[in-house]
Amino acid sequence: MTRTHEHRWTLATTITLAMACGGGGSSRDESSAEGLTLLPTSAGTNDDGPVTMSGSGSGSADGESGNPGLPKFDVGAPDGGSNCGDMGDGQTHSFIWIANSSQGTVSKINTQTMIEEGRYRVRPDSAGNPSRTSVALSGNVAVANRAGGVVKIYTFEESCQDTNGMPGIQTSTGGADLLDWGVEECVAWYTPFDYQTQRPVAWAQGTFNPATCAYEDEMLWTAGRYGAGNADVLLLDGDTGVVVDVAVVPSVIGWAGLYGGAVDGAGNFWTVDHNWDGLSTLVRVDRQTMAVATWPVEGQVHYGLAVDAMGRPWLCGGGGASRFDPVAQVWAHLAPSGSGSALGGCMTDGAGTLWHSRYNQGVLVAIDTETLNIVDEVAIPAYVHGVSIDFDGNVWGVQFSGSDAYRVDPATHTVDTFTGLVGAYTYSDMTGFALSAAGVPQG
Repeated sequence: MTRTHEHRWTLATTITLAMACGGGGSSRDESSAEGLTLLPTSAGTNDDGPVTMSGSGSGSADGESGNPGLPKFDVGAPDGGSNCGDMGDGQTHSFIWIANSSQGTVSKINTQTMIEEGRYRVRPDSAGNPSRTSVALSGNVAVANRAGGVVKIYTFEESCQDTNGMPGIQTSTGGADLLDWGVEECVAWYTPFDYQTQRPVAWAQGTFNPATCAYEDEMLWTAGRYGAGNADVLLLDGDTGVVVDVAVVPSVIGWAGLYGGAVDGAGNFWTVDHNWDGLSTLVRVDRQTMAVATWPVEGQVHYGLAVDAMGRPWLCGGGGASRFDPVAQVWAHLAPSGSGSALGGCMTDGAGTLWHSRYNQGVLVAIDTETLNIVDEVAIPAYVHGVSIDFDGNVWGVQFSGSDAYRVDPATHTVDTFTGLVGAYTYSDMTGFALSAAGVPQG
């Protein structure tokens, strides 16, 4: 039932933001996969020519060997405690970032007030057709353009840099306040790519520094492809946007290439190609070695991708879901309901429930992550393509190429509506909750 929100339950585990002061500038990487053409990274400018990367970008097939030069992940609480309080600033992860695909922008919406606090262009020409967004543990966001290019945007003005020559910081304050590219100063960096398709984007965990009360060494996964055949999975430096390493995934099917992306508690990247065009493949790229492991996808046609707190990837669509156990190497399935296209995103709540949008109905279904039984259903005003969880435990759904997003209280089934989006299309970790719930690597 849709009514005024009356009750909100809160998860025991929450994350608060620490301001991460990343660098802009036009820095370039000098070691990556041979043959990859990367346009220069910038903080809003694009004046230089393309850069050709070199290097192997390979890893062992079994993923056993590591690179001692890579940063270690350990963002658990220090043994001796911390003076950071609420991790430095007392501000929680209280934003959802939704791409306005047809407008070439992304909206920053406060998940508690339902107010849009900023709207940003995500490519210099505003023609990137963005879809996936990903929020880091630091709270900053990355957006992938389906037409090529990745941008990082700072969440809070305190992190933004004065780069446009005007006094003070110029940044958007809402949906109607859309600044030109180069004027907006909360764009941390933009890395152009000339892929024909670039969809997945997902932050990996960084290291929490209790001395600075900030996350450091955050890395970003993305993937792209030139035409048919192989696809590249890229690891970017989260501070600069420079490509650090590349893994090549062979024989990727489908016109869209690798279609979604998510990260497990070890920082490994999970992705999948689209089985509307043949036998689909589940892919994992090892964070330490960049080794690629693949498994044939079993079960029904799928669309959404998520990873739960146990490190198990999920594929979902049409009210059904498939869970893969990478340790036991087995699949478990909940068959989709009805007939038609198996569309719809999904995300776990960190407490044993997978929330999924059932195409083509205005219904969110709750699936028990152990039994794969449907344990709840919530009616919403329209079908939503993307599903996300916020840090207050609410379930969000983004209308398919529409103007609305819905916030659902799973305890009361209260539905609140945000309107004002433009051709919205996002089904990824829009809040950062999925990365937090996946856990953090130790060691």
